[in-house]
Amino acid sequence: MDIAHKVKVIDEFQVSPPPGSLPNTISLPLTFFDLPWLLIRNTHRMQRLFFYTYPDISLQNFTQTLIPSLKSSLSLTLQHFFPFVSNLILPPQQPEKPYILFTQGNSITFLVAEYPGDFNHVKSDQAKDVRILHPFAPRLLSTRLSPDGTRVDPLLAVQVTLFPNQGVCIGIEFHHVVADGKAVHHFMKSWALICRSNDYLYSQEFLMPSFDRSSIEDPYELESRSLQQWRDWHSSCEVFEIPTNDDIYTDKVRSTFVLKRSQIERLKQYFSNKSTIGMAHFSSFVVTCSFSWVCLIKSLKSSDNGGDKLCCHCFVADCRNRFGISLPTNYFGNCLAALFPMVERNELVAHDGLIVAARSIVNCIKELESNGALREIEKWVTITDGQSLGSSIFTTVAGSPKMGVYQTDFGWGCPVKTEVTHIDLSSTISLGDCRNGEGGIEIQLALKREEMDAFTEHFEEGLKLL
Repeated sequence: MDIAHKVKVIDEFQVSPPPGSLPNTISLPLTFFDLPWLLIRNTHRMQRLFFYTYPDISLQNFTQTLIPSLKSSLSLTLQHFFPFVSNLILPPQQPEKPYILFTQGNSITFLVAEYPGDFNHVKSDQAKDVRILHPFAPRLLSTRLSPDGTRVDPLLAVQVTLFPNQGVCIGIEFHHVVADGKAVHHFMKSWALICRSNDYLYSQEFLMPSFDRSSIEDPYELESRSLQQWRDWHSSCEVFEIPTNDDIYTDKVRSTFVLKRSQIERLKQYFSNKSTIGMAHFSSFVVTCSFSWVCLIKSLKSSDNGGDKLCCHCFVADCRNRFGISLPTNYFGNCLAALFPMVERNELVAHDGLIVAARSIVNCIKELESNGALREIEKWVTITDGQSLGSSIFTTVAGSPKMGVYQTDFGWGCPVKTEVTHIDLSSTISLGDCRNGEGGIEIQLALKREEMDAFTEHFEEGLKLL
């Protein structure tokens, strides 16, 4: 596939916060919320694309007006979200701990590119080769190794691609250790607000991030246990890079499916009628997650999908100011508890598989509410990187409909499509809010073409049964 050769890099910049806007150095410790992302080697680099319709934008207008505006507003934003323009420091030996370090003069890579192809096809929902989106996502610079063996990792890269007289794509890649989805979208919406408004500091929409970690309690020694896990393999582990070998993606396609608000309500009613749990527990997330999980398991053609295989469908819950965690909603960093509903495959593919899936997910959420986030994170420490799941069929959920990704308006209107590209590497379902703003949910995933055809069939047939 030659699309990568068609995306032309026009320019490359380094963007820093305004001179003097930050101290010469700022050090930020990692918490036990952050540390698991040092161990999860195949998912720590996250990519998100935002597509905007811009039908009258020429190359000249793009390079002389839009790009300078994006760069200057990004610079202003970085002074408030300094961790993104910092580096992850990984010392070679204990007792030193990994940490985030900002140093005056730090910058992030900002690529400017052009693609003359069909904007509508690239942003479409229909099944398309996963590689079609890869050239629009930037790549973090490679790990640097200092003379004493310390690893230095950049944490954010940005790429803006022009589709002449059609639209614009803003792509980011970030290291998950610096922030979770809520914090990242806080940053993106702040950048967008600053770009479209000169008086952003006086806007009620602008909310300063909080970096205060002093209220984080650790009664179960989660930090020390996570650090020990990291140290056990750090000296010999390979630095993970997103694969560029096309063979990995051969015959793999990605699609977007939409559950309308009315369909979600019918799913809730279906679950309520078939279960004794009670309708209050069947949130939009629960019914969408259950429905997509069952469709996915039915679609996978892997030879190890035996009937008695244990299926684990990992998802995370934001713990800011809930589940016993005293962190504000504007806390910047990671603040997630991972949940691991597990069901045997033969139960999921049975006629009442949807109810079984939903019950498993609801029970995990109930345990989180009952035990608190720290107990669930304690379980996560033992399951990190799937090591204790054996030969389970392990799938994951990325994103959340609560992120409001379609509210990221840089002044040209809201995105017409957003895509999570790193899911191409794994059996991951990405969930997000719907672009029409009517309460629906978008479901994105990448599968082998045969599996995607099967998923589409199960998805459509499942909706017909409602």
